[in-house]
Formats: sequence, structure tokens, C-alpha cells
Amino acid sequence: MKHWYTADTHFGHDNIIKHCNRPFQSASHMDAVLMENLASMVGPDDALWVVGDFAFGPKAKDRKWLTNLFARLPGKEQHLVIGNHDGEATQEWPWTSVTQLTEVSDGKGAPSVLCHYPMITWHRARKGALQLFGHVHDQWMGSRNAVNVGVDVWGYVPVTIQDIQQRARTLPVNMHWDDVERNVEIG
Repeated sequence: MKHWYTADTHFGHDNIIKHCNRPFQSASHMDAVLMENLASMVGPDDALWVVGDFAFGPKAKDRKWLTNLFARLPGKEQHLVIGNHDGEATQEWPWTSVTQLTEVSDGKGAPSVLCHYPMITWHRARKGALQLFGHVHDQWMGSRNAVNVGVDVWGYVPVTIQDIQQRARTLPVNMHWDDVERNVEIG
């Protein structure tokens, strides 16, 4: 099973186009392109991790619209890491999992920690665990160990852990890293 990660899709949200300067004519145009991109990459036996802000706006409260949208999501598993715009209607759908924060083992090394919001430190951070986040759209790519997986910084496509690890190597070390993760034994 291959794992794919994305965040901040904001399906149905007209204002996000202007707010983030997205290259779409309308929310329906954006929704179609995002869904097409997901379908072209996420295979039938794969897992899709939405790291928050799946849908937003009046449509995100319309159960019929959400049912249709959710039914079109590709993959064997669809997981939601709750973002600030993921209301009850979004959370109620038959996701494989719905959580505020989770760890995902995807390849070698420490599991990645998924949270919609960028964090300063997390479980196994000193042991190489990456933190995958969204929320900030195109305002921050992340740092060497915390990577933005949002559509606004990935060309509106989902990404794999290999893509994320490759980008992480090009990002700067978080300037606060030594403030919070000193190699000091506590206990």
C-alpha cells in the first residue's frame, strides 16, 4: 500500500482561490482539477491522508454534496487529520480514521507525525520523525524536519513520503530547533 499526503484542498471554497492566488476560475473548476489530480496518482490499493481542511464553505455543510465528493475520493483508505475548517459534516463521513494528530509508518525510519498545524516539536523528533502539516497554505514551506504537504506548495497534487523527504533535505533547519530539542536527558 502506497501512502499519499495532501492538505488544504478546501473543496467547495470560492474565496480560497483569491486568498491563495490559486489558478482556478471557480470552486467547481478547482474541485474538478483537485479530484482529477488525486485520481491520477492515488491507486485503488493506496491510502490517502488529508492533513486538514478538506472542504469549506456552504457546500461543506451540504450532506448530498459531501457524499458525492467523498464517494469520488480514490484509494482503499481515506484518512482525515482534522483541520480548523473540517466541521462535523466533514468529520462524519466514513473515513478510515479521523484524528487530530497521528503517526504514520511509511517506509524506513521513524514514523511521520501528522497534524494540521505546524509544530515546534513532536514525538520522535530527535530520532528523525518528520512532521507533516498544512494550515499555512503558501506562507511557509516548512523546515528540514517539518514539511508543508498542502496543495498550494505542491502544484495541487498529493505527494509521497519520498517526495516529502526529498524536499525536507532542501529546507533550512528550524531556527528554534536548538531551543526546544537540546540533547539533554530529562527525568
